[in-house]
Amino acid sequence: MNIALLGYGKMGKIIERIAINRGHSISFKADSKTKHFDFSNTDVAIDFSLPSTAVYNITQAINANVPVISGTTGWLADYDKITEHCNSNNGAFLYASNFSLGVNIFFEVNRILGSLIANYPDYNTHIEEIHHTQKLDAPSGTAITLAEGIINESDYKNWTMEQPKANEIKITAKRIENVPGTHSINYNSDVDSIEIKHTAHNRSGFALGAVIAAEWIKNKKGVFSMKDVLNINA
Repeated sequence: MNIALLGYGKMGKIIERIAINRGHSISFKADSKTKHFDFSNTDVAIDFSLPSTAVYNITQAINANVPVISGTTGWLADYDKITEHCNSNNGAFLYASNFSLGVNIFFEVNRILGSLIANYPDYNTHIEEIHHTQKLDAPSGTAITLAEGIINESDYKNWTMEQPKANEIKITAKRIENVPGTHSINYNSDVDSIEIKHTAHNRSGFALGAVIAAEWIKNKKGVFSMKDVLNINA
């Protein structure tokens, strides 16, 4: 399979290595300054770019009838516009806030735990995420996905990084040198605490999941998520 890398930073380079190890080829590599994309020899595009360039990258792939997956966060105000463009052009698009296979299993564990604790209002919910100092957005897309998973199963209405109201989940974002990504969800009451946690040891898990998603989406049409790739049915 020929893969275009839309974004060639640290993640792009790891994805390149893993893709080649899995028998794929890289058709071309684009950075934030690239405006002309040659998709003529491309089966799937993988976007790990910047919030300021992701919408352009994804749109160009859809316009070229190339399936595209994106792990770029910080651009989701335009998500509905992108999915509408994908569907109207009979394209294929998959976004994930985190492509790690372990994190996507963690998302499901989080959803189930959130639905169980929703019946017990004595527990307060707090999400903490820790990333490397080069990460541009805060909170992380993964933390937002975790919060939304709880919100969809409970009486919580929103998340916040400020002092939370009664119906809000507090997210704390920390930036520490050389931390690939750690996410924990804490449920605290006067009598006990429950915590679940995912710790990434390096970026390879994110890159492997992205390549697996690229392999899965080839020749498909529609808008998908990692639940489709992993066959996780909520």
